[in-house]
Amino acid sequence: MNLHGDFLDQPHDPRDPNPWLAMYLDGSTPIDEAVKRAWLADSSSRSRQFLLPFVRPLARTLIVVFQVLKTFTPRKLAFSRLLHRLLAWGMRRCIRPEANWLILRHFHLGSQVLEFIARNSGTDTPTNALRPERIEDVREDMFLVHDLNLYNFIIRLNQNLRAAGTQLQPVADPDLSMIHQPTLALADMPRAWSNVLDLQSAIELFTPIYQLLLTDSDFWRATNSLQLDETIGLYAATILDAHAHLVLVNNKHPLVPMSTLRAGYRLALHGLSTEMLHAFLMQRRAQATA
Repeated sequence: MNLHGDFLDQPHDPRDPNPWLAMYLDGSTPIDEAVKRAWLADSSSRSRQFLLPFVRPLARTLIVVFQVLKTFTPRKLAFSRLLHRLLAWGMRRCIRPEANWLILRHFHLGSQVLEFIARNSGTDTPTNALRPERIEDVREDMFLVHDLNLYNFIIRLNQNLRAAGTQLQPVADPDLSMIHQPTLALADMPRAWSNVLDLQSAIELFTPIYQLLLTDSDFWRATNSLQLDETIGLYAATILDAHAHLVLVNNKHPLVPMSTLRAGYRLALHGLSTEMLHAFLMQRRAQATA
């Protein structure tokens, strides 16, 4: 199904309804229209349908094998620069345009969300924005820095709140000036004959490589950062006084670390949760300026 064509004009057969069309038409969750099109185009690709079922068990087996190998190697041995060069090469040569666009968007959106929380926290908590404009920008340890940013932000924010003897509170007129759509264009993503790998298959393949070329500490921290989706969701919901929308966050409790074997699947949930939170903030900004 071509979600970038006139699929809305395709006839609907009640005896054979198109599941992707149903998900696209459903408006119960906040998400940008262009993002939903890209997400469903990637999800309905042949790569995800036929390749992912084989890639996922292979990747999880490699995670177990690499974990055993790591017990016999120096604990501080890491090749972060090589890792990020491999990731950039894979994105440029193998991954679908929609998937690359969503990956690059994620850094922008994560930076905006953290800045939103910091600005409305009543503290002077610094953030380290990541705004890649092209795939080559991820070569500068961007995936690793993304994880470090999240943990450092939570630590600094709560240190400042404790020092001030306060906590996050609902803000009647929150500052949403930092929330906007990134200037990244889907049309600028690579479209060679080899760019066929869908987002979830790519994540599954990259996860054991991530584990192999980083320290155990870096990999554990990266996989368990996914459970901080609830934490960031609670921060934003408290500021906006909108806790009902936390139903969209489902990466499990941050105090209960999960196995690294499901990191690929949970990373996809992390990306989608970030998109939905950003879309909700965009809606709030539009309402405030109307």
